[in-house]
Amino acid sequence: MKLMKLSGVVLAVGFTGLVMAQSGAPVVNVAQAQQGNESVQQRLDRIERLLEARTQGQASMMEQLGRLQREVSELRGISEEQAYQLDQIVQRQRDIYQELDRVSQQVRSGGAVSGAATSGGSGSSAAIDAPSLPVTLSDNVGENEAYDRAVRLVLQDRRYDQAIPEFQAFLSNYPNSSYAGNAHYWLGQLFYAQEEYDQAIPHFQRVVRDFPDSNKRADCILKLGMIAQARGNVSEARRFFEQVRSEYAGSTEAGMAGRQLEQLR
Repeated sequence: MKLMKLSGVVLAVGFTGLVMAQSGAPVVNVAQAQQGNESVQQRLDRIERLLEARTQGQASMMEQLGRLQREVSELRGISEEQAYQLDQIVQRQRDIYQELDRVSQQVRSGGAVSGAATSGGSGSSAAIDAPSLPVTLSDNVGENEAYDRAVRLVLQDRRYDQAIPEFQAFLSNYPNSSYAGNAHYWLGQLFYAQEEYDQAIPHFQRVVRDFPDSNKRADCILKLGMIAQARGNVSEARRFFEQVRSEYAGSTEAGMAGRQLEQLR
């Protein structure tokens, strides 16, 4: 009887084991479970660190963006201030050019504009013409101010000796300026007025050679002829006067050149 019970237990155990084997029931390993939990935790820690780094990066970007916005605002303020200054300079130069046009009209209608050197000069009474000098305005505020200052010494202050170094400094600082042709012309006129012909000639020649579109080129050729005439070089003077009449027929300068030619006969 006992043997039968024991056999039944063995059979039951064996049957149970067979059923479990066939059904694929998992075998749980405690150590593996703990290792799996740690791996998940590590992944969570890594994600948290990534989120924290991203948050810090966004905060840094927001800070940089705020700084850039402040800098743009400051630059906009500077730009507006410079634009205002440029407008003021342009307005002053426009006033100067209008005055030049007015004086030029007086010269062409038979009036005269002259002025002697007021300090340290030779005291010559040679005339300083006040021509119309339209130019393309520069975007450089310092360049505009420098040219404006030099012209003002001639037209408003009539400080001719002081205007010479101003124009010379202007050409040294801004050799490629859109005002360069006019600056050379003014220097030629200023030296011509003081009868310093050796210094006037290179400036007139520079305008004739390098600024073919200048509206004062004809006057520069005329002045070269008048210098030659003053020095008694009749043939050279005649050549310059005829050049003016040939290249600028019908102009005021051509009429003046014709009258100078009559004096050479």
